[in-house]
Amino acid sequence: MARQSKVRVLELLSELEAELQALGWWEAQAPSKLALQSQQPFCVDTLEFSQWLQWVLIPRMHSLAMSEDALPSQCAIYEMAEVVYREQLAVVANLLRCLKHIDTTVVASHVLH
Repeated sequence: MARQSKVRVLELLSELEAELQALGWWEAQAPSKLALQSQQPFCVDTLEFSQWLQWVLIPRMHSLAMSEDALPSQCAIYEMAEVVYREQLAVVANLLRCLKHIDTTVVASHVLH
């Protein structure tokens, strides 16, 4: 089941990338190394949430999904996105749906073991 979860996470990461592109939030240039090294959750002090999704979440989750390492036991990206985008929920509905599926898939990969 862990393999199936990882395959599903990879599919969802592709969906997430496509949704960020559709929203016009996909960036060609990475933030500075200093910005990416923030110790704050979601790099809230140095990045926009969409930047964190693109430059931190997607690469890290992709790396985990491609490795022998287990996926995280907890994942609450959807909850953060709901707070960040509370003023534009209709615009980001597909993004939120994708993030909720990522959370559910990651958590389920541990519940089933």
